[in-house]
Amino acid sequence: MFDLSGKRVFVAGHRGMVGSAVVRRLASENCDVLTAGRAELDLMDQAAVRGWMAREKPEVVVVAAAKVGGILANNTYPADFLYNNLMIEANLIQASHAVDVGKLLFLGSSCIYPKFAPQPITEDALLTGPLEETNEWYAIAKIAGIKLCEAYRVQHGVDYISGMPTNLYGPGDNYNLETSHVMPALIRKVHNAKKIGGTVEVWGTGTPRREFMHADDCADACVHLLKNYSGREHVNIGFGSDVSILELTHLVMEVVGYEGEIVHDLSKPDGTPRKLMDSSRLHALGWTPRIALKEGIADAYRHFLTEVG
Repeated sequence: MFDLSGKRVFVAGHRGMVGSAVVRRLASENCDVLTAGRAELDLMDQAAVRGWMAREKPEVVVVAAAKVGGILANNTYPADFLYNNLMIEANLIQASHAVDVGKLLFLGSSCIYPKFAPQPITEDALLTGPLEETNEWYAIAKIAGIKLCEAYRVQHGVDYISGMPTNLYGPGDNYNLETSHVMPALIRKVHNAKKIGGTVEVWGTGTPRREFMHADDCADACVHLLKNYSGREHVNIGFGSDVSILELTHLVMEVVGYEGEIVHDLSKPDGTPRKLMDSSRLHALGWTPRIALKEGIADAYRHFLTEVG
C-alpha cells in the first residue's frame, strides 16, 4: 500500500471539475496538496513545468489537467484538442521523472476505446478498432498519455499508473452549451426551459446509452488507486450501469422540477451507440461508487444554481 501521509501531492488541473474534486478528497489524507494556477504555471511550457517541479519537489503527481469539451468543441477545435493535451501530459510526465516523483496518476477518458467496442468495455479493448470520429483528437492524446506512462514504467521502473474515468459531472462542471458535455448541457437546457416554459432540445435520437459518475466518486477512486494500485495496465473508473440520453433527460427534468416537451434535433450526431465500461478491475481492488445518479444530479443542480444561476 502506498502511504500518502506527509507526502507533497501536486494536483495538476486543480481548478477543473476532476482536479478540484481530487483536492477536496485529499484534504482528509494528511498530505500537503500543491497547486498552480495558469498565471503561475503554463503546463504547455516544458521549461516552466520542469522548473516549477524542481522548485516545489512534489512526491506524488495527479495529472487531471486537460483541454476538455463535448462533441461540438472536439469537432470545431481538433488541433487544439490534440496538441494541447499532448503537450500538457508529456511535460508533466517527463518532468515528474526528472525530479524523481515517487508516484504519478494519469487520468484519461472512456473515449479512448473503439466506437464499437464490446460492452461493457474492458481495459484490453484499447487499440482494437476505430475511434469515435467526433472525439478522436482528444482520444488519441489520452491514449498517448497512457502509453507514455507505460513507457516510463518499462524503461525507468517508475510507479506511474493510469485511470480512465467514465462520463463525469458535478461541482465545477462546464455549463457552456457550445463546449459542454451531455450532463451539464441537459441541466442547463432544462433549467432554461423551466424559466421560460419552453421545450427541451435533445441532440440526436436520444437512444445512445451512457454511464455517468459524480466527480467526488471519481476523486475517491483516484485516491484509492494511488494507495492500492501499482500496475502497467490502465484501470477503468466507472459507475457500473448506464442510461439512455432520453432517460437521462427525464431524470434531469424530474430533479429540476419541469414537465415540458422534449424535442429531438436529428441534425446532430448521436455519437457512440453505447459506452459502458467494465470496472471489475477497480472493484477487485476494494472500491465501489457511493453516489447514486439521481442524488448526484441533484447535487450538481444545487451547485449549478450557485455557480451559474
